Amino acid sequence: MTVKNIPELFGSLVFNDKAMKKYLPEDAYLTLKETIENGKSLDKNIAGTVASAMRDWAMENGATHFTHWFQPMTGITAEKHDSFLTPDNNGGVLMEFSGKELIKGEPDASSFPNGGLRATFEARGYTAWDPTAYAFIKDETLCIPTVFYSYGGEALDKKTPLLRSEEALNRQAMRIIKLFGNEDVSKTYTTVGPEQEYFLVDEEVYRARKDLVLCGRTLFGSRPPKGQEMDDHYFGTIKPRVMAFMKDLDEELWKLGIYAKTEHNEAAPAQHELAPVYCRTNMALDHNQLTMELMKKIAARHKMACLLHEKPFSGVNGSGKHNNWSISTDTGINLLDPGDSPRENTQFLLFLAAVIKAVDEHQDLMRFSVASAGNDHRLGGNEAPPAIVSIFLGDELNAILNSIENGTVYAPENAMVMKGGVHTLPRFSRDATDRNRTSPFAFTNNKFEFRMLGSSASIADPNIVLNTIIADTLAKFADELENANDLNTALQKLIQKTIKDHKRILFNGNNYSAEWKKEAEQRGLLNLPSTMDVLPRFVDQKNLDLFTRHKVFTAEEMFSRYEIMVDNYCKTLNIEARTLNSMINREILPAAGREEERLAQAIVLKKKAVKGISCQKEEALLKQLSDLSDTLYTTCTAFEIKRKHAKTIPDFYERGIYYRNEIFADLERMRGIIDQMEIIIPSDQWPYPTYYDLLFSVH
Repeated sequence: MTVKNIPELFGSLVFNDKAMKKYLPEDAYLTLKETIENGKSLDKNIAGTVASAMRDWAMENGATHFTHWFQPMTGITAEKHDSFLTPDNNGGVLMEFSGKELIKGEPDASSFPNGGLRATFEARGYTAWDPTAYAFIKDETLCIPTVFYSYGGEALDKKTPLLRSEEALNRQAMRIIKLFGNEDVSKTYTTVGPEQEYFLVDEEVYRARKDLVLCGRTLFGSRPPKGQEMDDHYFGTIKPRVMAFMKDLDEELWKLGIYAKTEHNEAAPAQHELAPVYCRTNMALDHNQLTMELMKKIAARHKMACLLHEKPFSGVNGSGKHNNWSISTDTGINLLDPGDSPRENTQFLLFLAAVIKAVDEHQDLMRFSVASAGNDHRLGGNEAPPAIVSIFLGDELNAILNSIENGTVYAPENAMVMKGGVHTLPRFSRDATDRNRTSPFAFTNNKFEFRMLGSSASIADPNIVLNTIIADTLAKFADELENANDLNTALQKLIQKTIKDHKRILFNGNNYSAEWKKEAEQRGLLNLPSTMDVLPRFVDQKNLDLFTRHKVFTAEEMFSRYEIMVDNYCKTLNIEARTLNSMINREILPAAGREEERLAQAIVLKKKAVKGISCQKEEALLKQLSDLSDTLYTTCTAFEIKRKHAKTIPDFYERGIYYRNEIFADLERMRGIIDQMEIIIPSDQWPYPTYYDLLFSVH
C-alpha cells in the first residue's frame, strides 16, 4: 500500500454514497439518501432496487454471502450467513438477493440475552435493515447493519434504543434552536470519537494462561520488578512487531471507511491506543465494534493476542475507552463550540447548562452506562476516574459561569502565548482549557470526553444515556422558554439558575485524591463503587419515567436489561471462579507440593551430610510455602461450596449481591495467596507464564 492508494482504498468495502450513486438509479439513490441524511421514513418500494444494487456491488468485490449484522445484548456482534445462491429451473443456480431479504431476517430471539422477554419455546425474533448505517463487506460477506427485536416488538439489541435516543435528542434540540431563530437548521445529530485502549501479548504465552483465554484477565500474577514506573512506554518508540500490526489494522479499517487516525503506546507495558476521527454516533457504534473485532483477528495474524478486558493485569494501568461526544446541526454548527467569545454565545451557554443539569440530576445513569464486572477492577484505581461522576470545564469556562451566577462582568486574561525559550521554535496561543486526565466527564474545547467507559464496552449504552438525559433537560428548558414574555431575560435567568442549582457537579481538581471523595460526599454526589451498587437504580421510578417519556425504552425493556446485566455480572464471576478453581487444583497446588517435597528432601540430605548444620533458609521457605498451600486449599474448598450455593439463590438481584460480597472477595483473597507462592516457587517449576513473560513478550 502506498500513500497514493489510500484515498482509493478508503471505504472500498463500504456501500457508501459513492457506491450508491454508481449502482443505484437516480430516483432510488435520492430517496435512500433522504432517509440517511434527514431521517425520512424509508420507502419500501425501493428495497428491491437497493438489494439488487448491493448484490451487484458486493459480488464485484468478491462477496458470495450476505448477513444481517446486529448487536445483541451480548456486547458483541452477531451474524448468520446466507449465500446469494438460488436454484434455477434447469439444475443450475442464480445469484439473487431480494428486497425482502434486505429488509428482514429472522434469528432465534430466545437464544440471545433477553431478560425474560422471550421464553425458550418463543423463538421468533426479527432483524430489520438500518438504512442510516452503510452496508459493508467483511470476510467476503455482505454485512447489512440491522436492529434486532422480539416477536412482540421489544428491542433486544444495543442499536434500537440508540437510534430512538438520537431522535429524542433531535426533537428537543430543534425546539431550542428554533427559539434562537435558526430557521435554516432542519436536523441535529450527535457525533462520537471513541478512543480504544488495548494490550498486545505474544500468542504463545497467552495460550498458556487459561485465565486470559477464558476470562480475558489474569486471576493472579506477581508484579514484575519493573512495570510502568519509569513512564518510558507511554508515547515511546513503537516496536516493529506492534507497528506491523498497526499498519495492517489501519489498512483493514480504512477499507471499511473507519477513520483510524492516531495510534501510540499507552502507559502500561504492552498497552496501546487507537483513536479515530469522530463521526455520527450510529456509525461510530458500528465502527467501534468492527475495530475491536479486527484488533483480535489481526493480532492473531501477527501471532499475538489482543486483550480488551478493562484490567488484564493487576498492578498496572487498565484499559478504558474515551467517548468524545458532541452535538451538531445539519448546517455544520457544533452546538458545544464556545466560539471566539463564549460569554456572549448564549446558545452555547444554554446547551452547556443543559449538559451540566442533566449530568448532575442523572449521576446514577451515567455510572450505570459504564457498569460491568470488568470495569469494577479499573474505576477508582488511580488510573481511571473514580466511580463518582463530576464535570471538568477548565478555568476559563468556570470563571464565565461564576460571573453569570454572580451577575458580575467577566474579565478574561489576555491569551497566553506559549514560548519554548528558543527563537527558532514557533509560538502559539494556549488553549482556553487545560486537560484533566482524572476527570470522568471533561469538556475539551467543543465536546465532552466521557472517560469512565471500559475498553470492552459497547459505546451504545453511554450514548443512549447522554442523549436521553440531555433531551429531557432541553425539553424542560424549551417548555419554560417557549412561554416566556421576554426571551432574552428568560434565557439569562434560566442559565443563571441552572448554574447555581447544579454547580456541585463541577470539579477541576484531582479526581484520584482521597480528599475529593470526602468533598464529593459533602457535596451530595453519588459514590457507587460496584456494578451491583448501581444496577438496581436503572429501574428506579424516575428513570422508568424518563426513558418511557422519550420513547427510548419501554418499562419491560428496562427491566429486561437490568436482569441481563445482573445475570452477566454473575456469569462473569462464576466463570472466573471455575477457572481459578481449576488452575489451583490442577497446576498450582501440585507445583507447590513438588517444591515442598524438594525442600524437605534438601533439608534431610543437608542434615545427613553435615551434622549440626543450619537449614534455616530451607525450613523457613518450607514452612511459608506449606502454610500458604494449606490456606489456599482451605480457602479454595470453601470457595467452591460458596460458588455452588450462589447458583441456587432464586432471586437474581440477591444472587448478584452474593457474588459481589462472597465470590468477588474470595477471588481477590486467593490472588494474594497465589502471588506469594509464585515468588517462592522457582520459575522453572511455576506452571504458568508470569507477568514478566506476558508484559514483555512482544519484542
